[in-house]
Amino acid sequence: MYLPSRTYRTLIMGRKGAVGTNHPLATQAGLDALREGGNAVDATAAIALTLSVVEPMMSGLGGDGFYQVHHQGTTKCWNATGSAPRAATPERFKAKGISVRGPLSVSTPGFLAGIGALHAAHGTLPWARLCAPAIEHARDGFPATHHYRHFVRDVRSVVAADRRSHAVFLAGLAQGEPPLASLIVQSDLARTLEEIAADGIETFYRGRLARRLAAGMKEAGVLVDERDLSECRHEVVDPIAVDYRGFRVSQTPPNSTGFTHLQMLKIVERFDFAALDPVQRIHVLVEAKKRAFQDRERYGTDPHFGDVPLDRLLSDANADALAASIDLSRSAEIALAEPERAAGDTTYFCVVDSAGNAVSGIQSINSGFGSGVTAGDTGVLLNNRMAYWHLAEGHANRLVPGKRVRHTMNAPMVFKDGRLWAVEGTPGADNQVQVNLQVLTSMMDLGADPQTALEAPRWTSIQHGQGANWPHEGDGRLTIEPGFGTEVLAGLEKLGHRLHRVGALEGPCSVQAIRVMDNGVLAAGSDPRRDGWAGAF
Repeated sequence: MYLPSRTYRTLIMGRKGAVGTNHPLATQAGLDALREGGNAVDATAAIALTLSVVEPMMSGLGGDGFYQVHHQGTTKCWNATGSAPRAATPERFKAKGISVRGPLSVSTPGFLAGIGALHAAHGTLPWARLCAPAIEHARDGFPATHHYRHFVRDVRSVVAADRRSHAVFLAGLAQGEPPLASLIVQSDLARTLEEIAADGIETFYRGRLARRLAAGMKEAGVLVDERDLSECRHEVVDPIAVDYRGFRVSQTPPNSTGFTHLQMLKIVERFDFAALDPVQRIHVLVEAKKRAFQDRERYGTDPHFGDVPLDRLLSDANADALAASIDLSRSAEIALAEPERAAGDTTYFCVVDSAGNAVSGIQSINSGFGSGVTAGDTGVLLNNRMAYWHLAEGHANRLVPGKRVRHTMNAPMVFKDGRLWAVEGTPGADNQVQVNLQVLTSMMDLGADPQTALEAPRWTSIQHGQGANWPHEGDGRLTIEPGFGTEVLAGLEKLGHRLHRVGALEGPCSVQAIRVMDNGVLAAGSDPRRDGWAGAF
């Protein structure tokens, strides 16, 4: 790996609290909650709700999330992902395949169930106070950024297909996209958030709002109904973890595929990573990824519907065998089981407070602007998470009504000597665990600070049949930024890697990271590849 000698952005440091999110307004909401005496969970609620407004192409009330929470010395994972609706059977999609966009691509949204329950368990500030920034930005509008305009340009037809989504997200169109800094006003969503602030999240699933939401979805042709909403529940589970060179890396368990990230670390640990030259480092990471993704395809599922043999997958014996299969002189062509596009639009954030509580949070509506469908007059933009299902008989991730789909979302944390060492993560579908691997090995193996690690040039690999969204495609190439230098790129090609070269800082993902230094200083970094921003005080 190559570490830059200087970064575009300054490493942000403070003593009392730190936040990294994918939007400056969300970072401000989190910092404000901490400054008012709230803890990391309070900041999480404020951030998560604000991102649901100011990044509608990434996440929202109509989506899902995972949150790894370190609170008063105990670490738990909050699963806020919804299931396939009862009416979504494999037979319904047999003729034409899974719907990638539109009404039939919507699964039950679990986001609010998790955030509301997390706040109820550990929050200290009033729920209504934490809803206030999101309400303000929905009611008064947030300015369209370059990144927002880019997503509108790319998926305009999806948003334009729904009259309510079109009226809100394509307002003030100029040459195919909203003008820079034009205000995106979501009046219906503001009223919905006001209702949630007053009545709590229960109204979204089993109250007056749930009935309006279900009616709006029915009108649009969505399969999710009032019963699906009423049966939606969050889960609180233990994280999964592995030891890596004196660190303890913990992850969100299935139906998250965080185990893939841990498996890659176990494989890489078998190599003297710091002693390898840059070409060999990248090669080892890529080859570890290819092998771990084979097991993701075989075993990634909702553990209530199938066995995920984590003890074996994360064992030393398995890591030894997979590491031994890596040829340092040649790239392996490893296609995945079902060659049926890897795209996903998600948002990640992290928080550490003055007491050492921390949250690693990730939430999504899947693709940019999700299904494109807004549910009636609620202002809730709905996910297209149904696009992640498989239909093949016997596949671990085969569609079953009431089952949670396999998620690429994962939310890591790192501990050392029993203490929190770092919180880090990124959006980016199949690219998430690959970029998390690169950032954390840069920090743990090479001693990089967060800002340096996440501004380092990056790569992402896609195998044939890998893509998370239907159809499950993949071109077998290694997408790579130029910052590694021409010699490294030529060396990778010599090993057989087929490169897809992109511009500087044009690779995927948008990492946020906070490092807890030995003296307690919180050092926060934010990726310049999107709208993210870090803050500390």
